[in-house]
Amino acid sequence: MLNRIVLPTLLVLCSHFAVAQTEETQSPVEEATTTETAPPSIQAGDAAYIVDNLFIYMHSGPGKNYRILGSVDAGTAISVVSNEQNEFIQIIDDKGREAWVEAKFVSREPGLSQQLTQAKEALENSQSEINSLRDELPTLQQANNDLRAENQRLQQSITELQTALNEQQQANINKKQKAQHLLLSYGAAIALVGLLFGVILTLLLSRRKRYDGW
Repeated sequence: MLNRIVLPTLLVLCSHFAVAQTEETQSPVEEATTTETAPPSIQAGDAAYIVDNLFIYMHSGPGKNYRILGSVDAGTAISVVSNEQNEFIQIIDDKGREAWVEAKFVSREPGLSQQLTQAKEALENSQSEINSLRDELPTLQQANNDLRAENQRLQQSITELQTALNEQQQANINKKQKAQHLLLSYGAAIALVGLLFGVILTLLLSRRKRYDGW
């Protein structure tokens, strides 16, 4: 009798404990899930692209029950006209058609086909620039050779002018020294003449005094 009462009670307690443990272990995951921020939705005025499907249908209103106006290819660049309504979004495609398409097929990032087209265009532009630079290379090399020759000519002219300047400076120094020597020679000659004149004058005066004494 006791076993019939105790066993069900233990089973009930174990089940409650298991449920409580499950809720405790799941609650952080649920909290983490609720705290994750969803990517911002596409708004009116944004530039966007059709994702990589074969094509999607364009409707006259925000729903599949509206009339189909045509289709738009994957990777097509579009302009968003209005915000999302009923999981549809209004766009204008590359042909200027205004219609509604499913929002899940619209993305801000270009699709693979669009990326491939952009990569091909970038490659063509790069190849064109390479070819242009390759065509200009002989001209640039000739211009470089001309500049090198002009530089050597100017360097030679500078060397010649420096040599001529040094020679001119040396000639001026020699001329100055020669003039100084000439002045010294004139001064010595004048001094010698003055000395001789003084001696002669002294002799004449001494003789005159001698004659006057007689």
